[in-house]
Amino acid sequence: MKTIASCDDDWEVGSVPVDEALTRMLAETASVSGAEIVQVSAAAGRVLAESVQASRDVPGHTNSAVDGYALRGADLPRTGFAEFAVLGTALAGHPYAGALVRSREAVRIMTGAVIPEGTDTVIMQEHAEARGDRVRIDRPHRVGQNVRQAGEDMRRGEVVLEAGRWLTPADLGMVASLGVAEVKVRRIVRVAVLSTGSEVCPLGQKLPPGSIYDSNRYTLMAALQRIGAEVHDLGIVPDQPEELKQRLASASGYADVIISSGGVSVGEADHVRPALSELGQIRFWKVAMKPGRPLSFGRIGSATFLGLPGNPVAVLVTFYWLVKPVLEKRMGILDRPLIPLVPARTETRLRKKPGRMEFQRGLLWSASSGEYRVAVSGKQGSGILRSMSLANALIVLPHERGSVEPDEWVTVLPFAAVV
Repeated sequence: MKTIASCDDDWEVGSVPVDEALTRMLAETASVSGAEIVQVSAAAGRVLAESVQASRDVPGHTNSAVDGYALRGADLPRTGFAEFAVLGTALAGHPYAGALVRSREAVRIMTGAVIPEGTDTVIMQEHAEARGDRVRIDRPHRVGQNVRQAGEDMRRGEVVLEAGRWLTPADLGMVASLGVAEVKVRRIVRVAVLSTGSEVCPLGQKLPPGSIYDSNRYTLMAALQRIGAEVHDLGIVPDQPEELKQRLASASGYADVIISSGGVSVGEADHVRPALSELGQIRFWKVAMKPGRPLSFGRIGSATFLGLPGNPVAVLVTFYWLVKPVLEKRMGILDRPLIPLVPARTETRLRKKPGRMEFQRGLLWSASSGEYRVAVSGKQGSGILRSMSLANALIVLPHERGSVEPDEWVTVLPFAAVV
């Protein structure tokens, strides 16, 4: 009798360690080559195809960081107090138009206003006492305080964003501050998604005996939309090898990445691996992880192929830990976004066998002691999606680690970092 690989199996013969699998996947993944010009307002989450160079200094003029009084730092009192004649007012967008500010003179100034000629220091209004057309300063201050120098943020000619940058809201604000309205970005990655199996039923249809509704395709499409991919829904492919090969071959003509779920083990009705071997190249098909062991990686033409397990939880775990980094590289991101892993103490015992990397669904919270604590969010079977829905983190247990006792430290991946 032939053994069928399962996400929950302990049998790991021929399985690739998770870290090695990811290294090999990234080594064989290239960025898309196409690019387009988009408005800055539509560039969030896109990847720069060309570096952005500052065309001007930012700020463009030396200005005040606070509301207060601009004066000469040399006139600041070292002891006691000093009074200054207030000559006028400087507003943001309306500089002080008077003569050079001299000794013991000051200008009322607002945040962002140009520093008047002759001044180099601003006293915050809360630290000054206004007396008609004079102002009194009676506490220690520092020369040059509360002044933002021209070009202290960005200098003209400086490269402020490198090509391959995944554009964040702060990046786009910085680009806009340069007066740049458009940026050149990599084209959006095209990802084709399909579910396999004659037992998988579309939504909206009556469920036949022994069948299941297709949840994996909706899970994957939602995850792909969150990272900005162009999703192509290939639907459900029944256990018919020729139809599967036809669907995969067609998708490889336009998709950068093809992701299937189900049909990647060695059962008689698991046709993905044979189809991949016939149409393209297969690199590996088992990974030493739980859940997610039966996972195929290879190529069909120029398209990267990822065959994920059929179990719903395994689909998400493999997506977050292995598929997402591949997609990010395909998108052209040069510096992969940091995924923060946090240490936490477990509430209960966690069962595990050495020899595979394991991911358990967990609930993470901050205890009154200031430490993070974590507990499993429910039953851990790879087909139980509810405990994944209830979870807010994954408990990441390394390859060689065994069972974990209560109050021991573990590493946790908060979903907020990847979802």
